[in-house]
Amino acid sequence: MPRTIDEGFRDFLVKLTPSTYETTSAKSHRSSIESCLKNNFGMTRFFRTGSFGNGTSISGHSDVDYFAEIPSKNLKQNSSSTLTMVKNALAIRFPNTGVRVTSPTVLVPFGYDKNESTEIAPCDHRTTDHGFKIYEIADGNGGWLKSSPDAHNAYVRSIDSKHNGKVKKLIRYIKAWKFYQNVPISSFYLELRVAKFCDDESSILYHYDIKTILSNLLSNNLAKMSDPLGISGLISPCETQVKYNSSLSKLNTAVVRADKALSAVQDDNIKDAFYWYSLLYNGGFPNYYY
Repeated sequence: MPRTIDEGFRDFLVKLTPSTYETTSAKSHRSSIESCLKNNFGMTRFFRTGSFGNGTSISGHSDVDYFAEIPSKNLKQNSSSTLTMVKNALAIRFPNTGVRVTSPTVLVPFGYDKNESTEIAPCDHRTTDHGFKIYEIADGNGGWLKSSPDAHNAYVRSIDSKHNGKVKKLIRYIKAWKFYQNVPISSFYLELRVAKFCDDESSILYHYDIKTILSNLLSNNLAKMSDPLGISGLISPCETQVKYNSSLSKLNTAVVRADKALSAVQDDNIKDAFYWYSLLYNGGFPNYYY
C-alpha cells in the first residue's frame, strides 16, 4: 500500500498497464481477421495501431486497433461504402459477434472484455514521407483523411525517450481520467496533446503536469489540435457536439480536483492528496496507507 504520492502513482501505473493475459487476448483473433481481409480484398499489410500499438493502453478499457492496407482498386471511392463493404465481409466470417461500423473503423466485438474488441481501419497507401507510410482512412463523411500511425508513434516515442520513459506513463494517467470518468474525448487527441506539451518541458512531474495538462485543455476549450507532424490536419477532440459538451463539463470538474490534489501535495498533506486523486479517477487511484 502506498505511503507517498510517488508510490501512489507507481502502484497506479501497475494497475493501468494491461496484463500478459490481456495482451495475449488482444492478439488471439488477429490471424483469422487477417485471413478474411486478404481473401476478400487482397490486403497487403495489417498492423496494430492505437494505444496497444504505442504502449499507452489502459487495462480493461483499451480495445485493439489495426490498419488494414488494401489496394486502391479494391476500395470504394466513398469511404463510408468501403467501411460497409469490409463490415459485410467480416460479418460473414464472424456472424455471432455483432460486427458494426464505427467510422473510421469496423468494430468486431469478440467478447465482453475491451481487449477482445478489435477495430479495423481500412486504409489506402498514398505516399511515403521520411520513411513513414502515409495512408488515407475514412473521415466519417464519405471522404478520406490522411493518417500515419508509424509517424505518430515515432513522434511520441522520441519525446518519451527524451524524458526517460515518463511521457507514455503521463499519457496513461491522462487517459485513465478519460476512461475512469467516462469522458468521450478521443484517445488519439489526448495522446498527441500530452506529447506536444512534454516536448516543450524540461522535466516531468506527474502530480504537477496532470493538473497543468487538464488546465490547458480547459483554458483552450478543448480546441481542435493541429497535427504536430502536419499529416492529419486538424484533430478533433470529440466526434459530436453532445460529446464535446459532456467532455468540457467533466473537464471543469477534473481541473478543480487536480488543482486541490496538487495543493495538498505542495502542503505535504498526503492523505488529502490521495483523497482528491481518488475523486479525479473515480475511485481508481490507490488507497493511502497510513
